[in-house]
Amino acid sequence: MTETCSVASKLPRGTQSFVRRVPAVRLLRTALALLSLLGQADCRRDADDAGGGFPRGETFYVAGWQWGEPASFNPLLSNPDWPVSTMNFVYETLLMYDSITGKMVPLLAESYATHAESVEVTLNPAARWNDGKPVTAWDVAYTFELGKRYKSLNIAPIWQYLKAVRALNEAGKEVPVELNATEGYPRRVVFELNAEKKNPLVVLDALQAQRIIPRHVIEPMLAAHGGNLDDFDKLKFDKDAVSSGPYKLFSYSSEKIAVVRDDNYWGNQALHGGKRPTVKFVVHPIYKSNDHFSIALQQGRLDASSTFVPRIWLKAKKGVQSWLSKEPFFLSSAMPMLIVNHKRAPLTNVHMRRAMAFAINYKDIRELAVSGYSEPLKPGLILPFGLEQKYFSDADTQKYGTWFDPERAKAELKAGGYTPRFGADGELLETLDESGRKVPTVFVKSPTGWSDWESIVRISVKSMRAVGIDARERFVDASLFWNALFEGDFDLIMNTPSSAPSPSKPWSRFEILMTTQDFAPLGDKMYKNMGRFNDPKAPGYIPRIDELLTRIPSMTDEGELLAAYHELNVIFMQLQPDLPLVYRPDAFYEFSAKHWSNMPSAANPYLPPLTPGDRLGTNMLWAIEPVTH
Repeated sequence: MTETCSVASKLPRGTQSFVRRVPAVRLLRTALALLSLLGQADCRRDADDAGGGFPRGETFYVAGWQWGEPASFNPLLSNPDWPVSTMNFVYETLLMYDSITGKMVPLLAESYATHAESVEVTLNPAARWNDGKPVTAWDVAYTFELGKRYKSLNIAPIWQYLKAVRALNEAGKEVPVELNATEGYPRRVVFELNAEKKNPLVVLDALQAQRIIPRHVIEPMLAAHGGNLDDFDKLKFDKDAVSSGPYKLFSYSSEKIAVVRDDNYWGNQALHGGKRPTVKFVVHPIYKSNDHFSIALQQGRLDASSTFVPRIWLKAKKGVQSWLSKEPFFLSSAMPMLIVNHKRAPLTNVHMRRAMAFAINYKDIRELAVSGYSEPLKPGLILPFGLEQKYFSDADTQKYGTWFDPERAKAELKAGGYTPRFGADGELLETLDESGRKVPTVFVKSPTGWSDWESIVRISVKSMRAVGIDARERFVDASLFWNALFEGDFDLIMNTPSSAPSPSKPWSRFEILMTTQDFAPLGDKMYKNMGRFNDPKAPGYIPRIDELLTRIPSMTDEGELLAAYHELNVIFMQLQPDLPLVYRPDAFYEFSAKHWSNMPSAANPYLPPLTPGDRLGTNMLWAIEPVTH
């Protein structure tokens, strides 16, 4: 048993109490003195994650989202703790994206429409904050406008594509803000597109990814801190936070975080036919490694997890299941890959990059590094299955693509003027360029301890060295990894760009890897095109890439769109700016049927493979039923 403090405070609704956030990297956050909260919260003793303090028949245990001690639940932070870090438990999005059907599912918004010059959303008239006030168009406009005011917020980049976000009444007239209005409030939100960068796709992505916050609460709080976001970020939001979601923060400690059902949740009646979630408590235990999650699933101490569990078929006898009952077990939607630094030799040479792509043993990666959790990899950046399949051209990949072929890799090296030298034992000694100079060793960076990525890197390096490419592993602490990625401090680096399924796929996958917008030199941060491909100031700049990336989001003719995607994918395959390695889900989904039944799966696909609290996966809490033992 461990003692924790409940944040289901007895203070009046809307009262806030906060302590300062300790600044640190999330995975390495230092312990906060929870004793400071004891006088402000209802303290109790909770049992461990086997049950006890939380009735097992009313409690769902989920994991994979919190890896360190919680520090803050502030919704304006770029990386708050669970459950705020996921979508739709506490703070909700306007819409939810169904990755199986490709359709948007209403949440705070009851409808949306895309027009030539705008995207318009109409809010559900029943939507309410948990203090009883309505969710209004003012709240939505305010949430997005904060990104215009504070460039450090996650929503800030959308403003290069927007002219304005306006709150309109039913007559189409913009309505001045009234903080305390509860009647006659506006429900229409118009996102006016920037005519020079017209891109409805990024707006649609934001509608299903941006959590909406209550203006009538946040605006006065920000004002009280002089509009200083750094000061505001120190607030923890760990007590009586005003939110719209079906659950509220209940308790937290260094061992677990718990949320409790809000029986007055507006969506119970408006969205779920008057039914409450079957689950009263959702608890997230905090474990230290993937092995702990795997063991907890097998023992039934976890009901669902979003972690990498190797060889999941061996856990089936313990009741652990995944979306599919056979290989690849999971639905793929993302591409882990090696991002290539185009500012470092020899990676500036297209023959070297294509040699790497021909050298890598993708079958070994799929079977050995990721336990077969992937369809066989095909060339290019378009998924050859699911919703993207209609844009995929097998003929193009056969003509222009790369695949595991060591002899083709050696031919590309020769075409680039490279000569490898091997020792008597067959081990690579060095690689020489066409001038006879030694080519620098290429190091592959990846975070230490990410076991599946480490295995992928080792297989890739072994494959490249076998054909004569002088590559080596370089595993670094996660705190160093992210700075290296964004600042360009790497030769090759592991990354899974634009991993989540969304309305903008596959465009957003191309865009994050190939756009030259906001191009920056090495050392400055870039959050897209981290490899600095296609420098617009360099002699070899290819304007056609940016032209296609700009035009695709506004295309409505399917034939035109198909041709554009084919052309863009061919360019990627010909130039091989980065090295896709394998497919994988954007979030793993494993579950135990020991305590809860009717979990979503390929045999029961009423929802996508997501854990509760993760986007549309939250809806399973109204559908699952406790198992009677």
